[in-house]
Amino acid sequence: MSSEYWLVSAPSDPTCEETYRKLAEVTSNVELTSNYKFSIPDLKVGTLDSLVALSDQLAKLDPFVEGLVRHVSQYIADILGPEDLPRLHENLLVGPGNNKVSMEAYLTKFQWENARFPPRQPLPSIVDLISKLATQIDGDLKIKSGRYNTLRSSLQQLERKATGNLLSRSLIDIVKPEDFVQDSEYLQTLAVCVPRSLYRDWERKYESLGGCDMIVPRSSKKLDQDGEFGLFTVTLFKKVVDEFKLHCREHKFIVRDFVYDPNAIKEERDEKGKLEIEMKKEFNPLMNWLKVNFSQAFSSWLHLKALRVFVESVLRYGLPVDFQAVLLKPSSKKAAKKLPSILKTHFEYLDTKAMVDDAMDDIDLPGLATLTQKDYQSYVSLNVNLNVLER
Repeated sequence: MSSEYWLVSAPSDPTCEETYRKLAEVTSNVELTSNYKFSIPDLKVGTLDSLVALSDQLAKLDPFVEGLVRHVSQYIADILGPEDLPRLHENLLVGPGNNKVSMEAYLTKFQWENARFPPRQPLPSIVDLISKLATQIDGDLKIKSGRYNTLRSSLQQLERKATGNLLSRSLIDIVKPEDFVQDSEYLQTLAVCVPRSLYRDWERKYESLGGCDMIVPRSSKKLDQDGEFGLFTVTLFKKVVDEFKLHCREHKFIVRDFVYDPNAIKEERDEKGKLEIEMKKEFNPLMNWLKVNFSQAFSSWLHLKALRVFVESVLRYGLPVDFQAVLLKPSSKKAAKKLPSILKTHFEYLDTKAMVDDAMDDIDLPGLATLTQKDYQSYVSLNVNLNVLER
């Protein structure tokens, strides 16, 4: 199902209800789209110069707030476990207080949140509120995600050490104190990875490897194996360790750089446990913060869309303010491709393109500063894509 919506507006023809009905005749009544009235309150218009300045400011702020919505939602998806990912959208709810609903429900039944954004405030003040809120959420997200990512990265690093083959994985869950000679002035026990195909060679050669006679007879013991290697111990005099390692390499036996240290093993186990506890402690407050601020960011984004429609409609259609905003949801990809030409034909009566062609170089038409003649539309149109996980 499509997650893309078109937010369009047109002046009363001759009433807002009639504008909505006529648009429905060429779109929703022929199953091209599902249509919803998009409610925008009576906002303070201000001066023409302030509206032109706001038009440019809103065009820049819109993608920033949309990007913030995507960052928060993607981070929620990132920290959820695979088992919780199918229920991701239960964590992406929007609305004031406890009245939270899905993104689609919030959009299609959009109601201006007067308590957060008082509609009788000047438009620049409302835009400033949204801008400051988005900047605050963005900064807090970087701090909170950075702290959690550091914990997660440290834990993942320890977990990676516990996986892989015997050449690279941590040995703390394999070795036991009795497998190693400890606190000896002369003897040392090594851990050696032997390819499974060379087990017999190892058993036959390790006691006299390279002609060395300072290896403890029958000291080799297999501790573990995986698909490629077996892990063996061998005890020998410390003074021949370097020579023994050299001869091991010649026979494709790989000595692990490992010294049995019970204190180091305990520290590694304690560190992993501590990180797991710390991550669990951090997870719930972080998830709650993400859900609250996703709602804040998403609702701010839609209020920003409403402001853009209002400002562009006043600039395009003039005063008094008398237009109808409509949310269109294409019924399919095929319908979405047809929609531009359908709307162009339907709104031909609004077309001022001839005037734009003749005067584009001579006048600064409000709201069209960033449009080329090719891009120009006779009606106000914005896109809203609810696929917030799409990069």
